Amino acid sequence: MTPNQHDSLKQPAFAVSHARNASWDDGLRGFFAYRDLGVATATAGRVGAHVIRAKGASTEPGESHRHALEFQLVFVLRGWVEFDYDGVGRIRLEAGSSVVQPPGIIHAEVAHSEDLEMLEITLPARFETEPVR
Repeated sequence: MTPNQHDSLKQPAFAVSHARNASWDDGLRGFFAYRDLGVATATAGRVGAHVIRAKGASTEPGESHRHALEFQLVFVLRGWVEFDYDGVGRIRLEAGSSVVQPPGIIHAEVAHSEDLEMLEITLPARFETEPVR
């Protein structure tokens, strides 16, 4: 058994994340801040989870892109966000809304509120993003 095979058989570790001492980092999109919830470490990279919040309101569309991953769920905690999905069209998500983005779907963030916060869960935790023109 290789070390990577052994790692994938490990049971998830315990992880807890509190808002009161959270750190926010830059991530994939410059208009968002990202809070890692420790899920990637706890699952040896099998699952990723983070909270994304706006760095202010935006009506400037982000670039179209797609992700190489197995699963992606976005759940809006506060505010609203609009995405444009290839073959689907423009979707507005508000607090309490969720979307499962199929693997490889071309999409772009179109606009969001100043108070936007979303939970994103991905399989795996790290994945490639490809810009699409």
